[in-house]
Amino acid sequence: MLYRDPDSNHLARGMTTLPKKSQMTYRDAGVDIDAGNRFVNMIRPLVKATSRPEVKTDIGGFGGLFSLHAEKYANPVLVSSTDGVGTKLKIAFQMDRHDTVGIDLVAMCVNDIIVQGAEPLFFLDYLASGKLSPEKSYQILKGISEGCCQAGCALIGGETAEMPGMYAEGEYDLAGFGVGVVDNARIIDGSAIKVGDKVIGIASTGLHSNGYSLARKVLLAENPDRIHDPIPELGKTLGEELLTPTRIYVKTILNLLRDFSIKGMAHITGGGLVENIPRILPKNCLAQLHRNAWEIPPIFELIRAEGNIEEPEMLRVFNLGVGMVLVVPKEQADDILQRLPGLNEKAFLIGDIGARKQKKEQVVFV
Repeated sequence: MLYRDPDSNHLARGMTTLPKKSQMTYRDAGVDIDAGNRFVNMIRPLVKATSRPEVKTDIGGFGGLFSLHAEKYANPVLVSSTDGVGTKLKIAFQMDRHDTVGIDLVAMCVNDIIVQGAEPLFFLDYLASGKLSPEKSYQILKGISEGCCQAGCALIGGETAEMPGMYAEGEYDLAGFGVGVVDNARIIDGSAIKVGDKVIGIASTGLHSNGYSLARKVLLAENPDRIHDPIPELGKTLGEELLTPTRIYVKTILNLLRDFSIKGMAHITGGGLVENIPRILPKNCLAQLHRNAWEIPPIFELIRAEGNIEEPEMLRVFNLGVGMVLVVPKEQADDILQRLPGLNEKAFLIGDIGARKQKKEQVVFV
């Protein structure tokens, strides 16, 4: 500590003068507040495009307000889901294309909400990077806005975190959180499934957002530049195929629920058909799936062949062309299958529900 001579403005004798330091700012530490404010203004139209009448706040507040209008429900139950995009982001980094991963982010949450019969209401995102690029972040939020529009939910808030030293240059991470609502009497949990019900698979658009660690190792580990190569069997470059956004099934399912009885639904993510379908089956039931009943997109055969991957592993990692599974009454299956093409969905009757003997697997291929 330096002491001053009480009779002067000079430092007391014997004390050395400290060198004058240059002034520091938050920007010098790597955080640009002005860029963050500019980004918020850039995305206002994107957020507004997702608005619903229940939204009570604009972005920029401490929290997003959403009116539930509980009077519309006899006994409303909120359904929530949170997720990320995973290592699919590595493909976006390699391709330097960032306008689709936001769709994946929304899809991974709202598809989990709709399988319980709930309508997604609102969504929040978390975008973190080492250095904020307003232009790149705008592209990311453009995808999130598009995903919310596809799902019919409102983007009511989010967080853009700039954290120097936490991420490699040009890289970022994404997470999201969604909330939906369903009347208690209309919750779909699979408990009504019985022997004789039919299993319908709705087509995926490709890998969706699962299995990318394996896919990248098989397809890109030895030759990362291959990502830009056209692949004849895919009809596009490998990178374009791998960045195909996850299909959002919300509006399709809400349409079906108005006219049909759906007893159970499974969003086919990590774990594939063999691990996701059992999550909705009663213990005394199993799903008998017909292995050749649906079309498998060529990207899966490319991964299988180049990685020399056995079929059981493929079934546990990838959706193999089925992104959503519905279990429906036998007498309604044909009508549902006729409705789905009009909703721009490709769908297949992939199996039925049988009786399960003790300890037998709950998904079998026949």
